[in-house]
Amino acid sequence: MSSYTHPLYPLAALPVSPQKQVVERQTESRTQSQSQTNNPQSSWIESLRSQVRNNLFRDAVSTYTSMTMAIPPDNFAFPPILKAATSLRDLSLGRQIHAHVFKFGYASSSVTVANTLVNMYGKCGDIGDAHKVFDRIPQRDQVSWNSMIAALCHFGEWALALEAFRAMLAEENVDPSSFTLVSVSLACSNLERFYGLWLGKQVHGYSLRKDDRKTFTINALMAMYAKLGRVDDSVALFELFENRDLVSWNTVISSLSQNDMFVEALALLRRMVREGVGLDGVTIASVLPACSHLEMLDLGKEIHAYAVRNDDLIENSFVGSALVDMYCNCRRVKTGRRVFDSILERKTALWNAMIAGYAQNEFDEEALNLFLEMLAVLGLSPNATTMASIVPACARCKALCDKESIHGYVVKMGLEGDRYVQNALMDFYSRIGKIEISRSIFKTMEEKDIVSWNTMITGYVICGFHNEALCMLHEMTKEKISDAELKSETGRNMLKLNSVTLMTILPGCAALSVLAKGREIHAYAIRHLLASDVAVGSALVDMYAKCGCSDIARAVFEEMPMRNVITWNVLIMAYGMHGRGREALELFENMVKEGMRNKEARPTEVTFIAVFAACSHSKMVTEGLDLFHRMKKDYGVEPLADHYACIVDLLGRAGKVEEAYQLINTMPLDFDKTGAWSSLLGTCRVHHSVEIGEIAAENLLQVEPNVASHYVLLSNIYSSAGLWDEAMDVRRRMKEMGVRKEPGCSWIEFGDEVHKFLAGDGSHPQSEKLHEFLENLAMRMKKAGYVPDTSCVLHDVDEEAKETLLCGHSEKLAIAFGILNTPPGTTIRVAKNLRVCNDCHAAAKVISKIMDREIILRDVRRFHHFKSGTCSCGDYW
Repeated sequence: MSSYTHPLYPLAALPVSPQKQVVERQTESRTQSQSQTNNPQSSWIESLRSQVRNNLFRDAVSTYTSMTMAIPPDNFAFPPILKAATSLRDLSLGRQIHAHVFKFGYASSSVTVANTLVNMYGKCGDIGDAHKVFDRIPQRDQVSWNSMIAALCHFGEWALALEAFRAMLAEENVDPSSFTLVSVSLACSNLERFYGLWLGKQVHGYSLRKDDRKTFTINALMAMYAKLGRVDDSVALFELFENRDLVSWNTVISSLSQNDMFVEALALLRRMVREGVGLDGVTIASVLPACSHLEMLDLGKEIHAYAVRNDDLIENSFVGSALVDMYCNCRRVKTGRRVFDSILERKTALWNAMIAGYAQNEFDEEALNLFLEMLAVLGLSPNATTMASIVPACARCKALCDKESIHGYVVKMGLEGDRYVQNALMDFYSRIGKIEISRSIFKTMEEKDIVSWNTMITGYVICGFHNEALCMLHEMTKEKISDAELKSETGRNMLKLNSVTLMTILPGCAALSVLAKGREIHAYAIRHLLASDVAVGSALVDMYAKCGCSDIARAVFEEMPMRNVITWNVLIMAYGMHGRGREALELFENMVKEGMRNKEARPTEVTFIAVFAACSHSKMVTEGLDLFHRMKKDYGVEPLADHYACIVDLLGRAGKVEEAYQLINTMPLDFDKTGAWSSLLGTCRVHHSVEIGEIAAENLLQVEPNVASHYVLLSNIYSSAGLWDEAMDVRRRMKEMGVRKEPGCSWIEFGDEVHKFLAGDGSHPQSEKLHEFLENLAMRMKKAGYVPDTSCVLHDVDEEAKETLLCGHSEKLAIAFGILNTPPGTTIRVAKNLRVCNDCHAAAKVISKIMDREIILRDVRRFHHFKSGTCSCGDYW
């Protein structure tokens, strides 16, 4: 379009003289008269028209060729043959016919021929020639303008289409028709939301003034409102309109489904059926995503059955793709594959649906095999959707050694600049631990949508860079949208956080224990009506629980309008971490009752892990064992290796180390015992069981020789037993293997920052002040009865040196920072990456009493609420 410098719509074109108009009309009339009296000519024309009406376009071309050998074509022959060329999308043929139009003198004498030429060039891909023909029409009629406006819409020239509409309104004796309004409504729907809605309402107003109540006009207006985010207006227009056809129903159902109003879409489908309107492929392809998202498998099966009873529907590729997608989203991947296999004509969209179905259900090898079959056997070219689906499968697939080769293939296919593929690649690299490459791709993206930002934030959270995730969120809230298409999609100049953003960032808040930031996000969710989303609600429950606010977590849980199994599991786990085992067990019983009414709340394998952990932290050995023995019979959940590991921890924590060891020996042979041995080694450290600890460590180091915690726990077992030589030997082996111990780290939120402290580290700006404070505080603590537990110092040094080392533990530094930087009476919240040691536990109890502060300390396993000299764990942890 930009290559044309002459006025696009020459409203001041040279007028055609009345005398010339009379001559032209007489010429056209005489031609028509001759055509009607000449039987051979009429016969050729009728044959052409009949073949085009019956979609026999190639036959029509043959007829036209034969005709030109017998008699010259006229203005009655050109429209049907041009329509045939248009339907065949044969631009070369269209140009040849245009040459005939000039050759036989009809280039300016017939507006009908000119209109058909504009339509042909527009649909065959040459907008420039469409302009030229249009500009040369001496007296344009309604069809001329409609053809030109439709051609501009076909090329996505939405603003120019509206400009042409304005020019048409200024033209004398030419009124827009329903066809005009359909094209103009489409143009409005593709503009930036605010501007498009403003113009769209004017178009709607024009149709009302002209009393245009034609069905296809109303359908176009409904589609326009829906695409511009005004679904309620679209539905209101639908309800006010009586002469609905199938397209009307499909338009509204599709609009509701695409705007995540799935319940409303299904309600309208039921109404459609009650009113006796038959479903077609568009209806089914529009409504099946609603079944997918609501996991209404039974309704999806009913719709599938309807399609099977109608051959035209079940053979429809779009219907097949929607069915595959629905079954895979409902975790019925094998059924989805059967649907895929039953469809003979498989288009790329169907292959994409099946590959995506495999990938999202983590059938990664199957996804890759199908992808290779698509390439090698059928020779189909993958598109951006294909690659966006297969890239995540490559990240997870253990059988694929050279994972990064998929990036090379993306570049080879020329898809590296596609935003959807870039988002998938960012996710891919973060999941294989190369977050710096994800960041590099993110930085090079010309336009970033909400998915791009969410993917980058998720990547940081996955890789444990929670601070960076929060910084990215801050950047995101300031990002302006420059891309016109994105502006049209969002209707905003700024990016707006959605439910995915919140459920992605809240785990980062939970990991850092940043309650203030978590509360800000909760407030945002409430203001923007996102708090009722089940995924956001579950993430909020988890965040409050991991920030030490289990009562607030329960309050959020109770306010949720809908809960799924994740919501229940999160709160049960929260009660376990806070040592509230009785409440966790009570909540589990409520969940079982809820599961009888709602299958989304039925206990899963994860539920039992959460309950067993709660029992373990609350010394509820009998209750935990009883549930373990009943889980298969009463709840239909088969015990897995992780459940055995939990029971080993339950027994070992209670001092029943020998029983825990015997339980491991009864595990099925095909179970992975790594988790169970790890639990046993941890309990041996607590209860100083050297012999069984050695057995556990030996089994662990055979399968995980590079895991530092195994060496550290065994060394600690030896050290606490005074076996210094054995402890040194373990540490020597660890050094030879190149395995490094994770340093103890504690952190505390203050203001907008998270302050981190390492054991013995002096890099913090207040480090000197903190150590001085702790030394002075130690004197007051000893007077209050505190006795340093030097057994926690696993080095062969004197007692005074051990006490000095104890003062430098990271959790003590974080607590000291909290006391010095917050007003008296403020609750101090500290998180630690390792298990809190006995001495720091005892010290925190005394500090809470001396300083009259509540101290909430979260270690790697559980919460400790210190208040008035006592701890919520009852010294059992």
